[in-house]
Amino acid sequence: MFDPFGDFETAGYLRNTYAEKDLEIVKAAEHNLFRAQLPTALAFLADCQRIEYGDFLEVHRLLFEALYPSWAGKDRAEVLPERAITKGSVFFCHPRDCRLAIEDGLRHGHDAQQMMKRPGFIMGMFAYGHPFLDGNGRAMLLVHAELCFRAGMSIDWTKTNKLPYLTALTAEIESPNSGHLDQYLKQFVAPQIPRNQWLMTVGEMPGLDGVDQPADEAAQYDDPSVARDYREFESRRGYQLR
Repeated sequence: MFDPFGDFETAGYLRNTYAEKDLEIVKAAEHNLFRAQLPTALAFLADCQRIEYGDFLEVHRLLFEALYPSWAGKDRAEVLPERAITKGSVFFCHPRDCRLAIEDGLRHGHDAQQMMKRPGFIMGMFAYGHPFLDGNGRAMLLVHAELCFRAGMSIDWTKTNKLPYLTALTAEIESPNSGHLDQYLKQFVAPQIPRNQWLMTVGEMPGLDGVDQPADEAAQYDDPSVARDYREFESRRGYQLR
């Protein structure tokens, strides 16, 4: 059980509003809330002249604040600055670098040619940044879709398959210069679609409910073995945030 706050028994999963401990119930509540708040979040993004880091955080707050009021829309640098978050053998960035990773993805994403050429790389930067304790995939998907729209294209996510996508995404995080996710996504690149069409389809997309996905884990960076493993992962990754 992912319990980064260490208070699961009293506050439930990630301090949710209902102190609920049953993960199936929490995930169902997450997805229902996501679908309910989707129009608000998409309208917010459409009104952003240029999507910045604070807007990325605001999308998450709009989607999930009703379920996670104490931390929705706040990044790990604010919520858990000393904890490493991992999924299996994959490390997400250090909390102090969440903003750098997301801003790197946004910088490339605002360039239409880069967006068309490297949609997987941009999604990988968002995934590596992993600023939130939950709901990262849904928040970054909406931002990515808006950036695609502005670049005059779309990704037909309804035709993707969760397992090969997650496999490619994991490889992308581990080696962002190798084009793993770009290679997977290129078969799903399509012409631009109207925002209202996106609104009608995204809530039903497969894999967005967060069920049957490996759980994150949290550990202290001051644990020597954790710090060592993180440095080794970063070294293998071979990408300098800027």
